[in-house]
Amino acid sequence: MIAYIKGKLVQKDPTHVIIESNGIGYQIQISLNTYGEIKDREDICLQTVQIIREDAHLLYGFGSMNEKFMFQQLVSVNGIGPGTAIMALSALPPEELRSAIIAESVTTLQAIKGIGAKTAQRLILELKDKLRKDQSEATSIPGSAPHNSIRTEALSALVTLGISRVAAEKTIDSILKKSGNNLSLEDLVKIALKNA
Repeated sequence: MIAYIKGKLVQKDPTHVIIESNGIGYQIQISLNTYGEIKDREDICLQTVQIIREDAHLLYGFGSMNEKFMFQQLVSVNGIGPGTAIMALSALPPEELRSAIIAESVTTLQAIKGIGAKTAQRLILELKDKLRKDQSEATSIPGSAPHNSIRTEALSALVTLGISRVAAEKTIDSILKKSGNNLSLEDLVKIALKNA
């Protein structure tokens, strides 16, 4: 999977960009939200999600990890394809979309092209608890946003390495409390592996 692409912005349209990296031009679908963020930068780095279908290999790009996370959550819902997810992220910034789902605002979600009443209710049903839990995890540890990002990345790394999520969370939270949030991601994972 292609996690991100960094290179020279060759072409920019409201629906896609072309980024040249090492002599290869990547066409990447984007939301209006990302289009507004990239402005007129020449060098660019977009977080990406690759979707492989029978008839195409598609790249979707995002100006932030938060927007990429919301896209992944949206496409995990039955009936929401990548096109509808990009439409939703074009209509609302990721935080507003998250808030609308958590607040169960069917009317806000229905205002997005391609999302009807049933799909809006399915989005709320399937994502409300996940997004609420993710939001509470991000605010449960005191400190700045970069440390919350480090906590999330460390947790993901430990779970990938086979440590249970509950044990990994306890270990990471304990280490962050003791260290005062002054650890790099590498150090946090190394210490957590020794203590898990």
